[in-house]
Amino acid sequence: MASLSAEAIVCAVRAHGEHGAILRALTREAGLVAGYVRGGRSRRLRPILMPGNAVALELRARTEDQLAGATVELIASRAPLLAEPLPAAAIEWVATLTAATLPEGQPYPALFDALGAVLDAVAVAPAARQWAAALSRYELLLLAELGFGLNLDECVATGRGEGLAFVSPKSGGAVSAAAAVGYEARLLRLPPFLRGQNAEPSMPDILDALALTGHFLDRDILDGRNRDLLAVRERLIARLGRAVA
Repeated sequence: MASLSAEAIVCAVRAHGEHGAILRALTREAGLVAGYVRGGRSRRLRPILMPGNAVALELRARTEDQLAGATVELIASRAPLLAEPLPAAAIEWVATLTAATLPEGQPYPALFDALGAVLDAVAVAPAARQWAAALSRYELLLLAELGFGLNLDECVATGRGEGLAFVSPKSGGAVSAAAAVGYEARLLRLPPFLRGQNAEPSMPDILDALALTGHFLDRDILDGRNRDLLAVRERLIARLGRAVA
């Protein structure tokens, strides 16, 4: 990719040199991309290069192997949300997760659309319950897009799709309530809304969903190694838990 002009979602920004910054952003057409923003640490550009912001991105590179130069113009700012602890934690987590796990230059249009939907929900939802449900679905989609999708359509023990209530932490397959008798403590709870049921889940259901996706994110993608990234998620879950109490 020698050049690119696209709408992008800012996922990560790292200082580079005295005044510049390296931007990592998700685009619909080219997936996760990186570029050097001259003057990226300036007073004018800092509010634009905030995680979660939607920007018009221009990338130019002389060769495919060269880090592209980037220019950005603001489309939609989520910066005001960063002053609120719970929305700020959500934006930090979902943006950091995206930047840390997706390979560069590979398009994931479904993830781009879903990430935008999560960020929009954080901005407009009247309660955390609405956007936290969208966040759990985003994590589930990310697992699937990276090749670690869960089988939530039928019971791994019976092959049937009725009464699914749990997920095996080993296989990632759903387990019916009947098949789980005696083993419930060893399984992860499957909230109905993750299967398209119960469009208005409770916060306890959402926390169960995040426990489910968190288990497989840690095991299959993060591999327990990125403790700093997991700490961001743990802070978010703790704040959501306090919102329930």
